[in-house]
Formats: sequence, C-alpha cells, structure tokens
Amino acid sequence: MRRVRFGNHGVIPGAYVDIDQLLALRHLRSPATLLKANVVGHRAGNKLSNIKGRGVDFAEVRAYQPGDDIRSIDWRVTARKNKPHTKVFREERERPTLVVVDQSQSMFFGSKLRLKSVAAAEVAARCAWQTLAAGDRVGGVVIGNQDQRLHRPFRTSKSVARFLNDIAKYNLALHRPAVHHPALHHKDAQHSESLNQGMLQVRRLTNSNYRLIIISDFSGSLEKWTQHLHQLARRNQVVVIHIHDPIEEHLPPANDYVVTDGTHRLQFFTGDKVLRQRYQTRFRQHCQAIQELCAHDAMRYLSISTSDDTLDSLAWT
Repeated sequence: MRRVRFGNHGVIPGAYVDIDQLLALRHLRSPATLLKANVVGHRAGNKLSNIKGRGVDFAEVRAYQPGDDIRSIDWRVTARKNKPHTKVFREERERPTLVVVDQSQSMFFGSKLRLKSVAAAEVAARCAWQTLAAGDRVGGVVIGNQDQRLHRPFRTSKSVARFLNDIAKYNLALHRPAVHHPALHHKDAQHSESLNQGMLQVRRLTNSNYRLIIISDFSGSLEKWTQHLHQLARRNQVVVIHIHDPIEEHLPPANDYVVTDGTHRLQFFTGDKVLRQRYQTRFRQHCQAIQELCAHDAMRYLSISTSDDTLDSLAWT
C-alpha cells in the first residue's frame, strides 16, 4: 500500500478519494460509545443485548413466573425466601450494520477542504471499520448516478475492503457534467431510479434488527427518501448522516462574483441582504425538513460539513 495523504487533522481532503485512503482509516481510534453500544436481535454475536434469555452472562434473580425453565431455578434464593426464584441471563446478540453511501452527481460539490462525495466516502469507511472492530457484521450499498452496488454484511476485513473499493470506484467516476448536454435531464431521471432501486435493495435485505447508516446530502425533494426511511425504521435502527457544504448554508462575503461551468458564465452580487437571508432560510428549512423526517424513535440525525477537519470524536450509534 502506498503512503496515503490526509489533512492536518486526519480527514481526507480534495476532490477524489482512493482505496488506499479508505483502507488506512481502519487504524484510526474508534469512539468508545460505538464499541459499548447495546444491541438487540435474533442472531448470535459478540456483544450483549438488553434482551433477557438463557445465555452466557448472568443478569439477575427474580421471582419464578409460569413458563420459566425449571433448570434455571436458583435453589439457594428459593430456600431463603421460601418462594421459587429463577436466574435470568443475557444472551449474546448482534445487530448487523448496512452503510448506504450516496456517490451521485449532487455530491460532487464542495467549497472547503473537500467535496461532499469525499466526505461521504470517508464517513462510510469510518462506520464500516468501527462496526467491524466492534465485532458486528457490516455491509453496504453504494448509490451512483446510474446504478448501485450491494454488499451483504460479513464479519471480515476482506468484505469491508471490497465495499470500500466500490466506494472509491464510484467516487472516481464522478466528474463535472456538461450543462449543455441534451441528455442531462435523462441522467437526473437515471439517478432518481438508481436511488430508488438502491433503497429497495436495502429494504429487501434488512428485514429487522439492522443498524442502517444512510449518508447523503439529501438534495432536492425529500419525497424520494420519506417512504423508504419510514419503512426501514419500523424494524431497524436508522442513522441519517446529512453531508453539506458551508456555501450551501450561506453565501460568500458581500462582493461581485463570477462563476462558470466551462460553457456558461454567470456574474452575481452577494451583498443583497434580502437575497442572503432568503438563501440561508432555504437551507435551514431543508435541514429542518430532514430532521423532521428523522423524528422517529428508531431514527437519529447527524450533520457533517465538508469543512469539518476532524471526525475522530464522532460515533454512529
């Protein structure tokens, strides 16, 4: 593996990310909150859940209830209290994790430190490595402009590496679109369909008790996300990670600016107070709409900016 390049605080900068950078994130320190997270489910695993059952770790002694296994009766407590009492154990369970990362055209934008697509790729890699370090199975879905790639959850570094390799491939395939191209509208439709198909794959795979981490800028209408996320949250834990850029939040300092896409040229002035307020309000409303979408007991909202120069303290549960 060649020597990888990170920013001053360890985040990946720039317009693109490569597989070596994503693999190197494995050696970063994981937040303790992730490693100590309680989990529930019906699969044997390496962590303890809050569900009581006959397992390997003693939980408590309580009064015997009809249906309890008589082999678990605690005879010493029963003799002392003159009432039958039974031992209760906590079973080992796991919660598989599926990381869904958006690598579509709207993510190919950034004004500080790196593009949104690079930030999303790094967050996805950190989630995957932290989950593997915690002893759970991890997989993912990479959503591109025209297609998507599903990786079923496994508990091996090789499976994580394959997932990250696809993230890097989709990331490197992004480029500045030709605005004047007649097929641009068709490509937008392809991306919407790719997103829909990717989320349908997630819903088919995650029947219950999964941890789902959805990483995107959630640009445009949220209607395409609403049904999928609410369906998934019925039986799974969903973490929504909103990637955004500072220039989406507020316009640059008051001045005359000229921007170009290589074909068209636009000049504008950012000193108009009404324009600046309207611009900021639109962003705040969009963020509020995403948070309202996540107003569910099984959902959590996180916001990450492309200008954030450290992610080491963040946990994804």
